[in-house]
Amino acid sequence: MNADRQAVSVVGLGSMGSALAAALLDHGHPTTVWNRSAEKAQPLVDRGAVLAATPQEAVAASPLTVACVLDYQVLRTVLDPVAGSLRGKALVNLTSGTPEQADETLAWARSHGADYLDGAVMTTPPGVGSPEVMFLYSGSRAVFDTHRPALAALGDPLYLGADAGTASLHDAALLGLMWSTMTGWLHGTALVGAEKTPATAFTPLALRWLSTVSGFLSTYASQVDAGHYPGDDATVDVQIAAVDHLIHAAAARGIDNGLPELLKTAMERARAAGHGSDSYASVIEVLRNPADDR
Repeated sequence: MNADRQAVSVVGLGSMGSALAAALLDHGHPTTVWNRSAEKAQPLVDRGAVLAATPQEAVAASPLTVACVLDYQVLRTVLDPVAGSLRGKALVNLTSGTPEQADETLAWARSHGADYLDGAVMTTPPGVGSPEVMFLYSGSRAVFDTHRPALAALGDPLYLGADAGTASLHDAALLGLMWSTMTGWLHGTALVGAEKTPATAFTPLALRWLSTVSGFLSTYASQVDAGHYPGDDATVDVQIAAVDHLIHAAAARGIDNGLPELLKTAMERARAAGHGSDSYASVIEVLRNPADDR
């Protein structure tokens, strides 16, 4: 068999699991699927997937099993009874969970003779299969290297290290960035919308602004690593004055100010800790040590 067309089994056919299996089929990988509700497999079977009658049959069919179920409890419920079948196999787990759950699952997999790679899917199901989207992995480097062609069929595979929980930790951090960014955009959209500016008109400006903000992140990253925050662009004191303008404008237009008030509180805590004349990156000090300044 072509090494780039490795056989893969997919356990769990919810929206994401089905998208994973479809992407593997699109790239020519012999794909075996299993789901508790077998009818969900029919569209994939129609495209050439093999339906396994049991999880054990799915695991036995391929050197690599990709699991994507509701949570880690479901994962163990499905795989515990067939754990012996995993010996000598590779298990890639794309179930969402915590870093601690990933570490526990690594220990469980190793106890059954399986090689384990934990992963995080950084897209929604429609994005699976695009080389533009990230899939984060941590755990067994051997699994990552051996099965990279299959992993690349799902998206751009990025290996973050041997600690199984690292991918999940980065997933949480990136989701936090996403939610903060989207909520900030929604708050801004509500603010300008109060003056009849449609979201479709505001959003191109927001996207252009985000490209500038990304430059701030690149600058501040080295400051964070060094623990040194020269305030030669805009200090925390200046940012506090600016956020007051946002809070005033939003309050005058009846827009909820929970998010900017939260941001102002963090800035004020940084100023109280002696960072008023430092760059905004210094706010990380009060985020890292929330009890020290209260």
